[in-house]
Amino acid sequence: MNPIVTVQDAVTAFADWIEPTTAELDAIEQEMPAILAEVDLLDAQIITLDRTPTEVDARRVRRARNRVLAARRDVANRTVGAMLPGGAA
Repeated sequence: MNPIVTVQDAVTAFADWIEPTTAELDAIEQEMPAILAEVDLLDAQIITLDRTPTEVDARRVRRARNRVLAARRDVANRTVGAMLPGGAA
């Protein structure tokens, strides 16, 4: 028995418009420090899931949370600076 599939899925799976644009890739690149900081925070939180957190674990999570906040602040400041005329923030 052959499964019934739509032809549109097979045709549009490789369409050019599905790829991210250059502007979208640039936006991802600008936010990459914040993304990596959030990944580090998740790693620190995952470590503490299956055991009682120690003081070292608490410090690791706190530092990772501070890095996330700093990275988000930097991304927001860069975004505001890029939007203002003359690049002044």
